[in-house]
Amino acid sequence: MTRQRKRPEELRSHRWYGAQDLRAFGHRSRTLQSGFAREDFAGKPVIAIVNTWSDINPCHAHFRQRVEEVKRGIWQAGGFPLEMPAITLSEPFMKPSTMMYRNMLAMETEELLRSYPVDGAVLMGGCDKTTPALIMGATSMNLPAIFMPAGPMLRGNWHGEPLGSGTDTWKYWAELRAGRITGDDWRDVEEGIARSPGHCMTMGTASTMTSAAEALGFTLPGAASIPAADSNHSRMASYTGRRIVDMVWEDLKPGDFLSARSFDNAIVTTQALSGSTNALIHLIAMAGRAGVKLSLDRFDELSRQTPVLANVRPAGQKYLMEDFYYAGGLRALLGEIRDLLNLDCLTVNGKMLGENLDGAKVYNADVIRPRANPLASSGGLAVLRGNLAPDGAVIKPTAAEPRLMKHTGRAVVFRDYNDMAARIDDEKLDIDENSVIVLQNAGPLGGPGMPEWGQLPIPKKLLAKGVRDMVRISDARMSGTSYGACVLHVAPESYIGGPLALVRDGDLIGLDVAARRLDLKVSAAELAKRRAAWKQPVPHYSRGFGTLYEKHITQANEGCDFDFLHRGGEPIPDPEIH
Repeated sequence: MTRQRKRPEELRSHRWYGAQDLRAFGHRSRTLQSGFAREDFAGKPVIAIVNTWSDINPCHAHFRQRVEEVKRGIWQAGGFPLEMPAITLSEPFMKPSTMMYRNMLAMETEELLRSYPVDGAVLMGGCDKTTPALIMGATSMNLPAIFMPAGPMLRGNWHGEPLGSGTDTWKYWAELRAGRITGDDWRDVEEGIARSPGHCMTMGTASTMTSAAEALGFTLPGAASIPAADSNHSRMASYTGRRIVDMVWEDLKPGDFLSARSFDNAIVTTQALSGSTNALIHLIAMAGRAGVKLSLDRFDELSRQTPVLANVRPAGQKYLMEDFYYAGGLRALLGEIRDLLNLDCLTVNGKMLGENLDGAKVYNADVIRPRANPLASSGGLAVLRGNLAPDGAVIKPTAAEPRLMKHTGRAVVFRDYNDMAARIDDEKLDIDENSVIVLQNAGPLGGPGMPEWGQLPIPKKLLAKGVRDMVRISDARMSGTSYGACVLHVAPESYIGGPLALVRDGDLIGLDVAARRLDLKVSAAELAKRRAAWKQPVPHYSRGFGTLYEKHITQANEGCDFDFLHRGGEPIPDPEIH
């Protein structure tokens, strides 16, 4: 589609640079101080490159090089690039949880773009929470913005076998605890599982969210699937830089292409990938920033009609993101489900989603399955409700043992993570393979930060018997690379007195995924008695960001955004320049 182009004096940055007054003199002279010539910036779109590179984030280790390639594209297209570092959310290292700081990066992104002479932005991210955070902030600011995904790392290797990040970590940790591999084997796995820059190469949260960003229209077509180490990734970075300059002249903003229909596309994509359970929380929060009301029920509606076509771990048994890219990548998968997508949704390259899928082909029909041979006919993710989760919970059926999809067992309850760590391998623990493991106080407030503890460990004595999956329930999240019959995001959380807080050892819990039910089989009278005796835990924080977080965080079914950051009220105006 053709959009009317701006004139240089209509650029937002012109307010800083274009006037003939004392303040503009200062802006120009300080830019000259940095070594730039007037010809570099005068009358040109100023592009912020929001770079989440850090030495502590191996997923973004290549961003030092990629940012120069983005700059090259911006220069080539006649823009003026300004790199603006932002807090990195490094999934392996940041405690208590990157989820606690997702909203902090979103706020930083929004305020960077608002407070500086910026006309458009390139968002550089990929590690799990970075993608939704950057998009949330840019959506709230609503300047022309394009997302540049970090790309998955290369597949791992151990004794000639491919290793998948996260997924094989949990697998071989269980084998080590069961005594089936040695400490030397474990060290070899450790040294072979992460072999290049880039985010997790399984269908974890990182690949799920970058794929969702592409389906939303926030990336160039095909950008999300390119491995970080591939030279195509470097070229994509430069293409992204070139495109953002035209987006500024066209005034193509997130508000122009984000809608309820584009978020449906992202949900369908997530389901067809059997993507991370974390996607529910992030997409709800992202939609809220765009003024779109998204409920858990919508995820379940679309899940029931969307086949799982991506045979990628952990839902798949064999392949990784590198294989997915060689098989045609996300464009090929979306081409297989064209009839389930809203093809007339606009994207950042100025074309409709359907146009971007033209010519896409599948090159390996075992990696990206045809509709006639899906990995599962539906249900990549399932939303559960019942008296144990009145506001919802989530499970990934494709990553669990089928025998557990309808199960009733007696609860073995841990009041928090430390209690679980202290007792889970105790030989005297009264537990068997039919029990239901319950972890309390691991939600948005209880964790705090809703850590990825939801793939609760199976007791060592049961691992030794060959047990590899059990029903596990918590108000925590789990890594998108994880697997098992894990019920997650139970809402409301136990820390604020949700029904999960009332579960006791020996209670019967019923799970029925087909019926979408999760029920605590305890009488209403007994639950009322327990509720009367329940006491609110003390807050974790008395100052700083933690206090802001505790006062304003919403529950999992509402996206865990801050309650004052959803779109509402009058837009915040650009700052006055004095």
